[in-house]
Amino acid sequence: MHTPNIPLIVALDVGTTSVRALVFDARGNRLSALHATRPSPLRTTPDGGAEMDPDALVEAAVACLAEIGSQLGAQAGQVAGVATCTFWHSFLGTDAAGRPLTPIYTWADTRAAGEISRLRRRLDQTAVHARTGAIFHTGYWPARLSWLRRTQGRLFRRVKRWLSPGEYLYLRLLGAPLCSLSMASGTGLFDQNRLDWDDEVLAALGVDREQLSPLVDLDSPARGLRPEWRERLPYLAGVPWLPAIGDGAGSNVGSGCLDRAHLALMLGTSGAMRVLFEAAEAQAPLGLWLYRIDRRRYLMGGALSNGGNLLAWLHATLRLEMGPAMEAELAALPPDGHGLTVLPFLAGERNPGYSPGATATFSGLRWTTRPVEILQAGLEAVAYRMALIHELLQPQLAPGAQIIASGGAFSALPYWAQIMADVLGRPVAVSREAEASSRGAALLAAESLDLIADAGAAPPELGAVYAPDPARHERYRAGLERQRSLYRKLVKGALRS
Repeated sequence: MHTPNIPLIVALDVGTTSVRALVFDARGNRLSALHATRPSPLRTTPDGGAEMDPDALVEAAVACLAEIGSQLGAQAGQVAGVATCTFWHSFLGTDAAGRPLTPIYTWADTRAAGEISRLRRRLDQTAVHARTGAIFHTGYWPARLSWLRRTQGRLFRRVKRWLSPGEYLYLRLLGAPLCSLSMASGTGLFDQNRLDWDDEVLAALGVDREQLSPLVDLDSPARGLRPEWRERLPYLAGVPWLPAIGDGAGSNVGSGCLDRAHLALMLGTSGAMRVLFEAAEAQAPLGLWLYRIDRRRYLMGGALSNGGNLLAWLHATLRLEMGPAMEAELAALPPDGHGLTVLPFLAGERNPGYSPGATATFSGLRWTTRPVEILQAGLEAVAYRMALIHELLQPQLAPGAQIIASGGAFSALPYWAQIMADVLGRPVAVSREAEASSRGAALLAAESLDLIADAGAAPPELGAVYAPDPARHERYRAGLERQRSLYRKLVKGALRS
């Protein structure tokens, strides 16, 4: 229940499947009755394209914000700012007037896979990773920019600005294409310790600094809606709009994982494991990435392209009826008792091996293999990939760091959290916060606007805690080793196994 006269933050979450607008008070409490959503369809093509319409995304965002304004009514005067989080690693090109010349090329677009070897020949990948925290991969800007320059040279030369979706939204609404340190840190073009664009990478790609947006931190909001939007969003016309941050950064903050004593485990459509920390400088080991929250805080971790999407595929393909009965059947199965070894790469691989060409493999199928065992093996396989990321993150964590899980996949199948705990050999606490990214963006906005002293002062409520079973953990260690062995045999060009 919202306490009267506490300032409100409108949080806009721009995702690859939907755009959502929510409202939080400055203490991170969500006003649950206030909610607006619109679809943000992803266009896919047979050759690996994954694009979005930039103006359709802007219209979806404005429609959500307008609906929230109507829902707020008299409370609209309590809005102290707008916080935005968007999907990382994506961009579009515009002309000098800010009109789109390209679609939004999202992180899921794999058409630039052929550019990775070209970039590795031109640049020292290890040195670039040490500076930018990003490897050469289709998920980052360099490969896709190189691909555009090579395959659509005339279009590439016409582009005057390269913008992330959040920057384009702010350009359209506020005339201010601000690029937060957080958003820049996920491009593969940004030196994480110098807090500046990386000149060597830009030169190799043929991109000028003037084509990129001004870099700002979260304490440099934009104000003043452009006239054409004021009638639809009058309550936001004069409030500060915090620069957009990456959704993963928001998720860590919203989940209460703001230091080395807390490790965020997110499993939605995809998955990630991340630790947030303050340091004078940092460098990620090969196999992990390094991004920024702001000038003080780093975010280190690894991401999986296959999470809840694998569960959805198994559900549809095996025609299993999900629910309590299926949960009970899974829980009754012995760990790794099916004889299967699975590489869960339906959408390629990100961390730790960064092999976008990797494909899924189910090895060990027999006449006696049951659908529920295939499901179990798939869930365990995703947990094994998280375990590999966890191994690399261990040196960054405080002893006994708490693992906090969030994401829709755990809501759809809570038993997956038990599998994670047994594979990792560590307790896993599930957050009750269903909108961690939006909540984190709102808390960072409240911190930047001096409404609260620190974004970590409002920890979320936790739900069930899943304790690991030592015997099951031992069984899973053997399963992880089988997966490592199969990976080494089948996956080519990987950084790590």
